[in-house]
Amino acid sequence: MHNTRNHVLSIDQGTTSSRAIVFDDQAAEKAVFRKEFHQYYPTPGWVEHDVEEIWRDVVSVCKETIYKAGGVDRIASIGITNQRETIVVWDRITHTTVYNAIVWQDRRTAERCEAMKKEGLEPIVQQKTGLLLDPYFSASKLAWILDNVPNVRERAEKGELAAGTIDCFLLWKLTNGQVHATDITNASRTLLFNIHEEEWDDDLLRLFNIPRAILPKVHPNSHIYGETHPTLFGRSIPIAGMAGDQQSAMIGQTCFKPGMVKSTYGTGCFMLLNTGDEAVNSENRLLTTIAYQINGVRHYALEGSIFVAGAGIKWLRDGLGLITYAAQTHDMATRIPNNGGVYMVPAFVGMGAPYWMPDAKGMICGLTLDSTAAHVARAALESIAYQTYDLENQFKKEAGGNTETVRVDGGAAANEWFCQFLADILDIKVERPVQLETTALGAAFLAGLATEVWPDLAALEKTWKIGSVFEPKMKQPERNQLLAGWKDAVARTLLPHQAS
Repeated sequence: MHNTRNHVLSIDQGTTSSRAIVFDDQAAEKAVFRKEFHQYYPTPGWVEHDVEEIWRDVVSVCKETIYKAGGVDRIASIGITNQRETIVVWDRITHTTVYNAIVWQDRRTAERCEAMKKEGLEPIVQQKTGLLLDPYFSASKLAWILDNVPNVRERAEKGELAAGTIDCFLLWKLTNGQVHATDITNASRTLLFNIHEEEWDDDLLRLFNIPRAILPKVHPNSHIYGETHPTLFGRSIPIAGMAGDQQSAMIGQTCFKPGMVKSTYGTGCFMLLNTGDEAVNSENRLLTTIAYQINGVRHYALEGSIFVAGAGIKWLRDGLGLITYAAQTHDMATRIPNNGGVYMVPAFVGMGAPYWMPDAKGMICGLTLDSTAAHVARAALESIAYQTYDLENQFKKEAGGNTETVRVDGGAAANEWFCQFLADILDIKVERPVQLETTALGAAFLAGLATEVWPDLAALEKTWKIGSVFEPKMKQPERNQLLAGWKDAVARTLLPHQAS
């Protein structure tokens, strides 16, 4: 008899919205529902989320999507993907959080990370985790909650509290407190997990003063973690796949072979290069991270992290009121013949790779009386491509050769002008798949592998379909001139911070 449970529900819990998508066994989208949620900025440089609001939204979008896709009896399993590094601490009995989630963009622990660097601790941290000492990662945020929220440290020491990234919290809530676990990719972004030994590291726990008792168990990405409580969706559903959003996008893009590169454009932009079973130590301030662990096979990746991509477009809408929806930037960019010398360096939450300057502030330069809203919108789009170029440049140095193709996904990848400009600036071919929601698809793939919706990685690769290819067309002198303008703008942005 044909298996009627051949759909997978993917929970994609992002930085600005929570969405649920149901995919069938051909990786076709059957239903989707999403909700934006509130961002809290208590102090400049601080970013928080109300995780209770996120939880309500996740349940709501899941129910809506399951209904739209034909009901719960069609769902074989659930996959979860999430904003990485964002950290939550909650009570094991009441399931309530002790403080808002501290978001990956939050910079409140910049001074502590800087002090640890000055103590010469970064090399040991990098050797064990593949990461740098930066407030971006979870450990210093978790330590801040333990040290600054009354009674939390003593309650943590007594074993009354649990901590984890958003995937971990959602798993806890979905299973009604039965499972405290995370996956290996999310664990690898905490600064507490040894990516070579595959375990929470005693030296790192001591360094950040984190009690081991509050941390979750760590499992491979495609794994049956537990089941949803039957009252949530009408019956228990296995939760069978989890991965941090960028690794999930890599899986959704089926970048399973060493040398393959994907670049995801969401709130930030994250470029990952599959390095196979070798954890390549970066000489150029890139991150070494676990790409995935499936069926006993572990692959690593080099990652370049840009903190502001879509967030810059959102700022044009919500902060400046220049646009009412993101797609308008395409028409604005094409309305003018060039950028008019206007550059935006979107260091709204510091700068990520390869600069790692947490105190940097955003800048728009090159404005004249001829500059218009279209120039600012175009500068925001161009900045995403220039930042990707900076990453690609570092990848070349690490991998010792040119990337031939980059697979793109996420919101900005829907913008035709941007994809062409990206191909022009990178001077390489850009491939855009039919399915742009590859982050959600990756989580579905992981869950579907564990519950036999798909038999193996080869079956996943067959579902990947190319939508558009963008070949570079720009002449070298024009590219050089644009990149020189970008480098000058970045130098102006970093100048106030380089002496300190």
